[in-house]
Amino acid sequence: MPEQSLLDSMGAVAGGCRPSSDGGASEGSILLLSTSLLTDRILLYTRAIEVLASRIPVRVWTLSAHLPGLWDGVPACVEPYPKVHPFREFPFNHLRRVNEAAWDYRLRPVSRISMDRHFGKYRTSLYLRFLKLMGMGLGAARLETWFEARLERLLLRYPRSPEATARFAECRPSIVVSTGPYQFNDPGVVAAAKLAGIPVVAYIPSFDNITTKNRLVLTYDAFIVWSEDQKRQLEAFYPSAREVPVYAVGAPQYDVFFQERFHQSRSEFCAEAGLREDRAIILYALGSPNLLKGEADGAVEFARWVAQGRFGDAQLIVRPHPVFDNGELHDRLAGFGPRVLLQRVSGVQAGNVRSQDVGAIREWVNSFRHADVVVNLSSTVAIDAALCDRPVVNLDYDPAPGSPQTPLIRDINHVWSHFSPVAGSGAVWLVSRPEELVHAVRTYLERPELHREERRRMVEQVCGKVDGRAGDRFAQAILDAALATHAVDPSASRKWMQ
Repeated sequence: MPEQSLLDSMGAVAGGCRPSSDGGASEGSILLLSTSLLTDRILLYTRAIEVLASRIPVRVWTLSAHLPGLWDGVPACVEPYPKVHPFREFPFNHLRRVNEAAWDYRLRPVSRISMDRHFGKYRTSLYLRFLKLMGMGLGAARLETWFEARLERLLLRYPRSPEATARFAECRPSIVVSTGPYQFNDPGVVAAAKLAGIPVVAYIPSFDNITTKNRLVLTYDAFIVWSEDQKRQLEAFYPSAREVPVYAVGAPQYDVFFQERFHQSRSEFCAEAGLREDRAIILYALGSPNLLKGEADGAVEFARWVAQGRFGDAQLIVRPHPVFDNGELHDRLAGFGPRVLLQRVSGVQAGNVRSQDVGAIREWVNSFRHADVVVNLSSTVAIDAALCDRPVVNLDYDPAPGSPQTPLIRDINHVWSHFSPVAGSGAVWLVSRPEELVHAVRTYLERPELHREERRRMVEQVCGKVDGRAGDRFAQAILDAALATHAVDPSASRKWMQ
């Protein structure tokens, strides 16, 4: 079938969805799932939906659908995310643990082995140790693929989202795109789609997901990843991925750094933030507190050094992780004076759901564009900084009192599959104690050009193509996957955008 005929049969209508009699989207749309502000910002602020909607009706199911004004003007039918229930602990989650242990035994993933060593979840009870031994036995017998296939069939029979099933019966999309396959909600909707015979594409939203997260049990009809390196990791961890299309498109969330609408001059940014444009700006960016507990202590201690003048008249921005911005640092940083600024980065919020509006995106982009040095602890913000050619200092120790997690942090920096190439690239300055941190920041303030070429190479290795058009390629990958899953000759597909 020629490509245009296929798109016509899928109900292509430029500019959005064709409404049905009950107000929903018509059959023949592409359905995008999003349950995190980190993926919302791809759908909201890249050209992905615009490109898709010019060819095929687009629907979005998102937890943030109810946030006022957030999705206004998006050329898609935006609907609340359906309710998703957890699995019963027995037998479903127990068998998932067996499956995890089987694949860990076979693949020997260094990041997950390190996590097990530091957190010891299997050592918490004799029963969990028994499940691990069962999995190791399956792995030793090379039965992990056989077991996982049967586990998938079992999990598919458990109705985690009757609401999604009902929606699919009423209005069937041509393809579903999961932007959070490792998160709680998306697999429940994906299972309903698979049972309805709807093809599903999985987007891997971060460079650490494949090697650190719990295993994907559900199989997918195509994958979208950032880079060729990530594609090789995916195919090594998931043999079934070798049999389906895998598209390397770049990192769509970084497209906003290339968009003039989000750019501010240094004077504009500083005036809005209450900073002096003629003084250096140090950005201390925090990661997730779920893994590393001492980052906040490190930020408070660093703020004390700034207030004491250890970096001259430099100013400090402390930036929490946007998913975990709860304001807890406000009181701890309040006494350090006007040169220490704590950002509030959560954007718009209602209940326990938050997302980022245009103002929050602008603040994110310009915080990195105008920082003179960025300090972080083994997080994705090292990529944000290097993308903007900002010098990056990365802690190789735990800044909390007593440094209890230093062994874990050193594993992340020197062993873990996703971050050790970053830490070893020469693009970031690893510091193993506070005195080295002070020296590195002072040196970078004087010589910001240090390690510039290494930063550029590291960004390309982690993110693939970096040109502000990853969202376009993300959309084109979805269109190509729609063609592929309809058994269309690949030669009928449009060429990739260059």
